[in-house]
Amino acid sequence: MDVITLTPLAIGLGLFGMLASLALLIGFAYRGWTVLLLAPFAAMLAAAISGEPILAHWTQTFMNSAARFLAQFFPLFLLGALFGKLMEDSGSVKAIAGYMTEKLGAHRAILAVVIGGALVTYGGVSLFVAFFVIAPMGTALFQAANIPRRLMPAAIALGTSTFTMSALPGTPAIQNAIPMPFFGTTPFAAPGLGVIASIVMIGFGLWWLSLQQSRAKAANEGFDGVAVVGGAAGAAVAATPATRPAPDAALVRERATVSQSFDPEEAARGHISEDLPSFGIAMTPLVLVVLLNFVMNVLVLPRIDADYLAEPRWGETSLAAVGGVWGVCVALTVAIVALILLNRRRLPALRATIDAGANASVLPVLSVGSLVGYGAVIAALPAFELVREWVLGIGGGPLVSLAVATNLLAALTGSASGGLTIALDALGSTYLQLAGQYGIDPALLHRVAVISSGTLDSLPHNGAVVTLLAVCGSTHRESYRDIVIVGILGALLALVVVIVLGTLFGSF
Repeated sequence: MDVITLTPLAIGLGLFGMLASLALLIGFAYRGWTVLLLAPFAAMLAAAISGEPILAHWTQTFMNSAARFLAQFFPLFLLGALFGKLMEDSGSVKAIAGYMTEKLGAHRAILAVVIGGALVTYGGVSLFVAFFVIAPMGTALFQAANIPRRLMPAAIALGTSTFTMSALPGTPAIQNAIPMPFFGTTPFAAPGLGVIASIVMIGFGLWWLSLQQSRAKAANEGFDGVAVVGGAAGAAVAATPATRPAPDAALVRERATVSQSFDPEEAARGHISEDLPSFGIAMTPLVLVVLLNFVMNVLVLPRIDADYLAEPRWGETSLAAVGGVWGVCVALTVAIVALILLNRRRLPALRATIDAGANASVLPVLSVGSLVGYGAVIAALPAFELVREWVLGIGGGPLVSLAVATNLLAALTGSASGGLTIALDALGSTYLQLAGQYGIDPALLHRVAVISSGTLDSLPHNGAVVTLLAVCGSTHRESYRDIVIVGILGALLALVVVIVLGTLFGSF
């Protein structure tokens, strides 16, 4: 139905239904209600207010879109969670963290935390696993260097949740895989721009954290927030740090599974080895992920004959639509096998570890799939044409409007992967057509979309933020400002640089 055939009342009801459903989804999800139920309920509410058939939207629109997301990306969630659990239980992540601690030491605590987090996440370890291993490393280093604890969440976020998630070419993060079926790209889309964006994020983030460290030192603020204030006799008055309440595990789980690819409930299952591998053995699976991802996507897949994919039995698709996912799947599979072979004696409870890793992928992929289904219903409502026209009418061209749309949806859902998929489900084909008209390389669309998804998603209700603060023993009041600076402002700055360079010089 074209929007011009709708009455003003129908348009008003449709827009009200979208806003009411979104408010319900955000409000209750923030309070820890499961998105598995919230997403279809909110979608049906929007359909009902808009006068659309509720059951048809549930079974045909919501479920079809959610199922399509599962069909495309469940292999990546499954292999990624399994790889992360094996890396944790074999002691490999802890070995890498320990190596960084030893080599850089307390005098470079912030840099050690950033590099340690970057190494494991760029190699394919999920955020949740990285948080729970890097946080103890960071605590020891920050305490030894007497750097305020409140800066630790931002340092971990910089290393794990910024450039390795959205900018570095070849990252196996799910966000970097989502645009591939829409634009026919690979994980190495726009590699030069990705590297530049990474440098901007790293440089800006380290500058800010170093500045805050210097200010804290000048104010005599130590690890536990103990400040020395001058008195008549120069006496020191210490502020005793407040008791930190234990995080609500159920609340953390519900929020975390929307924005991460690992179910926290499975973290305690299996057996974590006390016998740590060497740094070389620990790094080998991570190197294999990156190397094989490059070999598959750049050297192998482009040279194979996959015309058979156009047949109905294979879904009438193309290698461009599925090749990127294939490459990441092969890389993760080989890395998993190598990891097990290299660490077999460190994995005495291998079956329990594998079960935990596989199970850890289920709730996250279903949660994000539910968000995708919600977005599909909203995009199918007649009044959504007004939203589409507004987004496409944003000044600055397709790159700017794509960035704005993805940022807004990631912010509203509190999920980079959910917001990105909703945006591309609703507008991906339109942007691909615009790219042809404006002569824009789809690889540039890919990189802009992925970086955009990793900016405003880090609002206070984001599951990764909630989880990170919980494992660091910090609070929003103490640490969130620094997370905003390094995780949002730095990423937005990198996004602007990529859009400007991409507009001037194209994709490279």
